Amino acid sequence: MAYSDFTLYDLRQQFGAHFRAEMLFPNVAPIQPSDWLQQALKMGEGIGFNSEKSRSERLVTPVLLELCERNNRSFSIYSGMNLDVDPARGLRGECDFIFSYSRIQDFVTAPIFCIAEAKKQDLELGTLQCAAQLIAARRLNEFEGNPTQPLYGCSTTGVEWRFLKYEGTEFVLDENRYYLAQLPALLGALQAIVDATKAKDIPSLSR
Repeated sequence: MAYSDFTLYDLRQQFGAHFRAEMLFPNVAPIQPSDWLQQALKMGEGIGFNSEKSRSERLVTPVLLELCERNNRSFSIYSGMNLDVDPARGLRGECDFIFSYSRIQDFVTAPIFCIAEAKKQDLELGTLQCAAQLIAARRLNEFEGNPTQPLYGCSTTGVEWRFLKYEGTEFVLDENRYYLAQLPALLGALQAIVDATKAKDIPSLSR
């Protein structure tokens, strides 16, 4: 089993996970995207997509780079890195994107935010995959003596984004969906996650 194989039943039975929904960012402040980001997304959409990888390269990556620059590159972004924490329990496999406070680029350390690309544009399955990755992320954080809570994640098709928060044994799914067409709101939600994580008195972001 890998992250993409987990079902809702698996997460409940193996890890005691509970799920509920609420508005995670009720007062999010919209952020105006830079001219660079708008141009990059326009070019990406104009070229089109023939795979999930192309969607991530042309839609997701520019948004994350914009967020990183807005925060003075204070966190690192890992793309396509393995997060093999507990293979016997299925907590293994590749993660599409992870944010971490560590500046080490060779391997993942202390992740605080995971993004799963929705396979076949199925946002719900992407959310379950992301939930499994967040369980693994917490275990890695605890192993490294950095028990960060809560952890945040996101499932995205590149066009549609859904956020979730993991704390205790509970996953809170955001009732709001964010769309690339409403880019200021999406950037605002991502910045809200960075701000909330910084407030936990953790070493400076480096992902």
